Amino acid sequence: MIKAYRNLSRLASIARVLARYDALFLLEENFPPARLVSWPLKIRPPRLGRRRAVAALRPGERLAMALAELGPSFIKLGQALSTRPDLLGEQMAADLSGLQDRLPPFPAEQARKIIEEELGGPLDQFYSAFDDNPVAAASIAQVHRATTVEGRDVAVKVLRPGVAAKFRRDIDLLLWMAQTAERALPRLRRLKPLETVRTFEESVNLEMDLRFEAAAAAELADNFRGDESFRVPEVDWVRTGKRVMTLEWVQGTPIDERDTLIQAGHNPTAIVGKAAEAFFNQVFRDGFFHADMHPGNLFVDSDGNLVAVDFGIMGRISQDTRRFLGEMLLGFLSADYRKVAEVHFAAGYVPADQSIDAFTQACRSIAEPILGRPMHEISIARLLGQLFQITETFAMETQPQLLLLQKSMLVAEGVGRNLDANVNMWQLAQPLIETWMRANLGPEARIRAAAGTVAESIERLPRLLRETERTYAMLQGSGLRLHPETVKALAADQRRGGRAVMIVLPWLIAAGLAVALLLK
Repeated sequence: MIKAYRNLSRLASIARVLARYDALFLLEENFPPARLVSWPLKIRPPRLGRRRAVAALRPGERLAMALAELGPSFIKLGQALSTRPDLLGEQMAADLSGLQDRLPPFPAEQARKIIEEELGGPLDQFYSAFDDNPVAAASIAQVHRATTVEGRDVAVKVLRPGVAAKFRRDIDLLLWMAQTAERALPRLRRLKPLETVRTFEESVNLEMDLRFEAAAAAELADNFRGDESFRVPEVDWVRTGKRVMTLEWVQGTPIDERDTLIQAGHNPTAIVGKAAEAFFNQVFRDGFFHADMHPGNLFVDSDGNLVAVDFGIMGRISQDTRRFLGEMLLGFLSADYRKVAEVHFAAGYVPADQSIDAFTQACRSIAEPILGRPMHEISIARLLGQLFQITETFAMETQPQLLLLQKSMLVAEGVGRNLDANVNMWQLAQPLIETWMRANLGPEARIRAAAGTVAESIERLPRLLRETERTYAMLQGSGLRLHPETVKALAADQRRGGRAVMIVLPWLIAAGLAVALLLK
């Protein structure tokens, strides 16, 4: 009861801020109890000047302004919601994607104290120089430039003091709202509000420990080792802890400063090609991608190569999901909408009781207006966004990993178009896509998959026999008595099983050898 009262009180304060920006619509539509605290706020309208200024904005813009005023947790929430066009609509999701995670910096004295506590010694033991003026300050951490005692220029990221407790309070409120909404409105369960908040909670918890971000940077660097076109700053593990992370200092030009890049002699089209290749390799080759690669996190060095920073938000995609994406993309690009529908049903994204013919028609209605445009105007991210919007019609469950990918693709396309509006980054990546398709979806891939299944079956046979013998020995040792007829039946099954193994095993071995020869 006390918890409910505390949450309702907090909800009332949130509603007051939303009311000032005429942004109560989302709360009221998806969380009916909010109306109990929101309706009195509408009795006293805002000042005339503010009302006119707010009225001129789109709903998503008004909501973005309100969330920015509510503080760090809600800025992060808005950024997370920007990946949910299925829930908010494409325009509102796009408006929320513009939320900037920038806050006033906290005092340098606090940053120095946190560093010394975390690293276990005086600051000058680790850094010969430390700039008290941060180069960036966000809701969770801020970044200072420094020089190590060995003379290397580095970026030092320091967690904001007290941030964990503030996020915990707001996440508890969001969890309570999601649980209440699922109980009160069963139709919302398909959109998985509770799971969405849990995912948001997990993401924030990871960002609260900078060792996880350092590990993500190191993994991404390993994936691109030997690739000069895309680089990740080196982690200084000696000067990294839960609340402090030290990375190699990045010298470069932000990727959205097109004129500066041209003046420096760089070719924007070549940069788009490198960005397309890097994004494709992260998603399809590695299944591990930078999910926050906006222009502020991507630089171009003096050689025209890309350097990424800020690895707090990363995405993972399983091999099966990558195959699904590949087959879906192939189906759309070849206008084989029946194939697109079949892939969705096979993956379990659309329930089996839905009409595959109707879903095929829906896929065509989405793709034709987008794919019928000039090549440089085609947006694969917009295609995915439109697809997610029909989820309710076909009772499709939300796939959080695909929503995060769709947002990342949208940002990547925006970066590409800013550099060269006449080039489509997916067209530049087409050779990579075709090679990946052949390797993962063609006949060779099916042979390899069959070979893997055969090998796995052969490996499992001895283990299966050992487990059977162990179970039989345990039954004998336990003193458990079986009916004579049951013993006879088990003996007969064992003989049949043994004969089956002896019959099947040679064929499995032969099949394995045949596949091995085909793959040579």
